[in-house]
Amino acid sequence: MSGSPPGLVLASSSRYRKALLDRLGLVYASVSPDIDESALPGEIPAATAQRLALSKAQRVAADFPDALIIGSDQVAVLDGRLLGKPGSHAAASAQLQAMSGRETVFQTALVLLDAASGRSDGAVVPTTVRMRQLTAAQIERYLRRDEPYDCAGSAKIEALGITLVESVDSSDPTALIGLPLIALTGMLLRAGIELP
Repeated sequence: MSGSPPGLVLASSSRYRKALLDRLGLVYASVSPDIDESALPGEIPAATAQRLALSKAQRVAADFPDALIIGSDQVAVLDGRLLGKPGSHAAASAQLQAMSGRETVFQTALVLLDAASGRSDGAVVPTTVRMRQLTAAQIERYLRRDEPYDCAGSAKIEALGITLVESVDSSDPTALIGLPLIALTGMLLRAGIELP
């Protein structure tokens, strides 16, 4: 294969993941996998993210039996507790208050599934984010401007959320946004797709 093969599918409706994948210049379809994203009892966060990424890819593979399917999922962990997508202003405010001055680990899982063979390649990329000490007024101003209610951890690092952050530690700067492109590039190369 070379260039932009047909049959590459992103198992996500996330505009953040689409924007990241667009950087690679590949032709792809984007399909929402519509799965239950709940963690299983006793499941460690990285395993939750990995299971959900694979589940998303498998769900989409049923409709694209000859495609390469990209699945990704991210969980945020503070003191061993999962922080999901807040969904509301009040929940986002509570998350940011809890994260203020502290470290949160974002586990971003990625899977490339060959629907035809059933073989998959996967990785989990951790990112540690330390938030600044945040005042209630800073949190309120930020939430009113960025409205990050669809982001685990309630902050868009690629937008105004960067002002809330003291430090970020990761092997892949795109992992925090939701699609680790360094890991994905390696997977695509192994699958025979030429990049760049």
